[in-house]
Amino acid sequence: MGEHVRVVVVTGPGAVDVREIERPRVGPRDVLLQVRACGVCGSDGFYIARGGIPPREGATPLGHEIAAEVIEVGHEVEGLRTGNRVVVDPTAAPSGIIGNGGALGGLADLLLIEDAAVGVNVAVVPDDVPWEVAALNEPMAVAKHAVNRLEPQEGEKAVVFGAGPIGLGALIDLTRRGVDVVVVDVVPSRLDKALQLGASAVVNSADDDLGARLAAAHGEVPLRPGDHRPGTDMYLDAAGAPAVIEAVQRLAKHGARLSIAGVHKQPVPVDFGALLSTEITISLSRGYPTEIFEVTRDIVQDWRRYQQIISHRIPFDRVVEALRLAATPGAAEKVVVTFGADEQHA
Repeated sequence: MGEHVRVVVVTGPGAVDVREIERPRVGPRDVLLQVRACGVCGSDGFYIARGGIPPREGATPLGHEIAAEVIEVGHEVEGLRTGNRVVVDPTAAPSGIIGNGGALGGLADLLLIEDAAVGVNVAVVPDDVPWEVAALNEPMAVAKHAVNRLEPQEGEKAVVFGAGPIGLGALIDLTRRGVDVVVVDVVPSRLDKALQLGASAVVNSADDDLGARLAAAHGEVPLRPGDHRPGTDMYLDAAGAPAVIEAVQRLAKHGARLSIAGVHKQPVPVDFGALLSTEITISLSRGYPTEIFEVTRDIVQDWRRYQQIISHRIPFDRVVEALRLAATPGAAEKVVVTFGADEQHA
């Protein structure tokens, strides 16, 4: 590796560039990582469209779904050695959230982790977990937090709206806990993937009667005289579509729970008067307060299942193409950028 490092930066609205910066200097409490894989998040497309993130408009480094190899270790760092495979908590960097407005980005050859500490900002993963699967750690932590907000119990019944990466991650997490899961989407290929990953049933809400399908899958229970509802215990919104909230209001049984992880870009009407008799619990889910390295154990144990979420692996030399593909509606489900000897073509 030379004295310069390539890093992807948002340079203006709709514009990205691969720039060269000086090789980071490793302090006594730091580690230097060679990035091996970095997932592309929907937020990356949003940052590109708006021209960056304050206060770094015009020069925002991208990439926060990181799997990497330790190549240099400061002499005060404990528990890490060169050659370790690690995943990263991008929110724990002193210089700001990695790839989300901070000074550093994971779509780069090298990444400096300051004040490195196992279990704080990095976690070690076994060598048998492929790099691109390890790079799912951050988005799967988002999915796990959304599931944790529901406090699921074995034997319960759930619906996941949205079979993108977060919805599929939630599906895997819920089924690992013994929950029966129905997945709802409007894209047939996504529904096929949900069945492969363990959904007991899928519903194309563009064509099917959602209430009838859920009643068939989860049974019915009375809410009030003349009003029977599906026996679904939990609803998880990974779609961020107004139709999801409308459907839950219409279908929720007494004591149902709703976790909202999808980003709603417009206000959504909620009729609390009509919901009163359901005593529904509504939780919002953002980020991963504790889950970033809890989910690492799940991925290590079940990595072949998580691997199926990835739709495209694109080498860093084609990173602009990867970002464009990920931002094109319907073109790709989950894009992971790979680096160096580990680069694989889509």
